[in-house]
Formats: sequence, structure tokens, C-alpha cells
Amino acid sequence: MTNESKELAKYRLERAFQTLDEAKLLFDSGYTNTYVNRLYYACFYAVSALLICEEKSTSKHGQLRAILHKDYVKTGLLSKEMGKHFDLLFQSRQTSDYVDNAVFEPEEVKNWLEKTRLFVEEIQKILIANN
Repeated sequence: MTNESKELAKYRLERAFQTLDEAKLLFDSGYTNTYVNRLYYACFYAVSALLICEEKSTSKHGQLRAILHKDYVKTGLLSKEMGKHFDLLFQSRQTSDYVDNAVFEPEEVKNWLEKTRLFVEEIQKILIANN
């Protein structure tokens, strides 16, 4: 892996953690749909960092999801629970961004932040173990 790729992967992981902080601010301000969007993107950035380190790339969200499941969930590197959480955020982000009048109630989504933080931390552990 080139130094440029290492720096990009590092940036993406840092961006994942920063996006978690953004999500909390949004939730606390009552912006639950944007909160859901940011949670998904925290995971997206973390998985992107992982793919950069594996010298894989995709510009499509569906392909990233498929690679995550094929190479990490099905092989046991990432738990099925975390794979399901990614899927939940993937679908919820689609809903919040593209479905008119979609509203996520705070009680429904408030616990997603901690689980998303665990997801990003699990990806970070995989990155550390592989590098």
C-alpha cells in the first residue's frame, strides 16, 4: 500500500469518528433524519478506510455493502450483528434521504449512536490487526 493510500485510509477513519460527533449534535438538536444519515456515513467512511487498505475500491454504496458482507461478515472478521446494523443504517439512510415525509422518531433511533460507534471501533480493530 502506498503512503498516499495509508494517509487516505487514516483520513477516512478519522472522518468516521468525526461524523459520529456530528450525529450526536444533530440528535441533540432534534434532527433525527440527518442524524440517521450521519450514522450511516460514519460506517461508510470506516468501511471505505478498510477497503483502501485492502486495495479495493468502489464508488457505489451497494457494492461497498456487498463487499463488507462477503469479505468481512461472512468470514467472521466482523460480527453478523454489526453487519445487520450496517444494513439497518443503509436502508434507513435511503429512507431518510429519498422518502417524502419520512420521519425517524427519537425513541426509535436514539440507541443507534452507540452501536454505530461500536461498528466503527470494530473496523478500526481490523485495520490495526491488518497493518
